[in-house]
Amino acid sequence: MIREYGLDQVSKDDRSVVTVGTFDGVHVGHQAILRYLQQRAETQAGQSVVVSFDPHPREVVHGEAVPLLTTIEERSDVMERLGIDRFIVIAFSEAFSKLDAEAFVEQVLVEQVGLKEIVIGYDHGFGRGREGDSDLLERLGARLGFAVDVIPPQAVDEHVVSSTEIRTRLVEEGDVTLAAEMLGRPYRLTGTVIEGDKRGRAIGFPTANLAVSHPRKVVPRRGVYAVRARGADLPVGQGGMMNIGQRPTFNSSGQHQEVHLFDYEGTLYGEELRIEFVKRIRDERQFDGIEALKEQLSRDRVRCKAALETLSSTV
Repeated sequence: MIREYGLDQVSKDDRSVVTVGTFDGVHVGHQAILRYLQQRAETQAGQSVVVSFDPHPREVVHGEAVPLLTTIEERSDVMERLGIDRFIVIAFSEAFSKLDAEAFVEQVLVEQVGLKEIVIGYDHGFGRGREGDSDLLERLGARLGFAVDVIPPQAVDEHVVSSTEIRTRLVEEGDVTLAAEMLGRPYRLTGTVIEGDKRGRAIGFPTANLAVSHPRKVVPRRGVYAVRARGADLPVGQGGMMNIGQRPTFNSSGQHQEVHLFDYEGTLYGEELRIEFVKRIRDERQFDGIEALKEQLSRDRVRCKAALETLSSTV
């Protein structure tokens, strides 16, 4: 896949079959658009092209910190695995946000990217104030010579799939199972292993403490989760259980992300780990002493291993 970051890096190709959007999560709704994009590109003997933005437009337009399901690097990697030909990232600035919809299509998509056909979601808005829509694209297409395709909404278990819905489910409920169904893959969190206070090791449950790599990355609701961990020094399919929270039994402050890896011995300080969430086990709780905590962690470990074995048997 060709990756082009910044308009000054874009090489024009008039065979481009294009879709435009932030695509945070690259969820199953996005994937429906991308599959159709690839079909149209193949039919037209063209290239499938995704045009995206970084940072998230709302951060610039509204000045709000937008939680992310995927960083731009993660998004790019998923696009490549899905078989997209070109991934173009436009730096979304205040000046760019003032470009109206018609100018965006003419100056960026037609003149710089090259545009043979465009594929968009049913509710897609673009340009200044999201004023652009499928009707405008139809009018511009008739004048400028490109075709327009609109994809209907996608649903999972009666939930219309959207990045906002997935973020809400993760943050408010920790529902990593539904999130995985909506994403079409497990939700992932990447971070660097940092030194902790070693309390887990002292009670027989050593943990790798994670500093999340991106400040906007969505962290699921506090609680205990069955997970798989990936890292350079870990065996394939390494299972574990992750605690997200404040460790109330130890009266800790701040939020911690720590993972206990099953049957693993070694130090991982400074290593990058990617955590894949499999199942939420329980809420975070305060226990009446260390022994009560150890007993609960033993039960959690049994439940997490069972969840991971169930996953392995269905893959």
